[in-house]
Amino acid sequence: MIDKIQVGDILELPKKHPCGGNRWIVLFSGVDIKLKCEKCGRIVMLPRIEVRRKAKKVGEVNLEELLKYE
Repeated sequence: MIDKIQVGDILELPKKHPCGGNRWIVLFSGVDIKLKCEKCGRIVMLPRIEVRRKAKKVGEVNLEELLKYE
């Protein structure tokens, strides 16, 4: 379980996205978490509780890379 989820974190979820990727970049962190697939760029919103329970923190992107993703 992850304690803190911040914008710019890279998370790995156990269930793969239909494109085949399972790494996500956090774009927004509130009651819901806005995630962007690293592989295809699809954006999804998931409840914070679900993300905290299932995700593993893999790393972080720096601010310049994060702006490139948006």
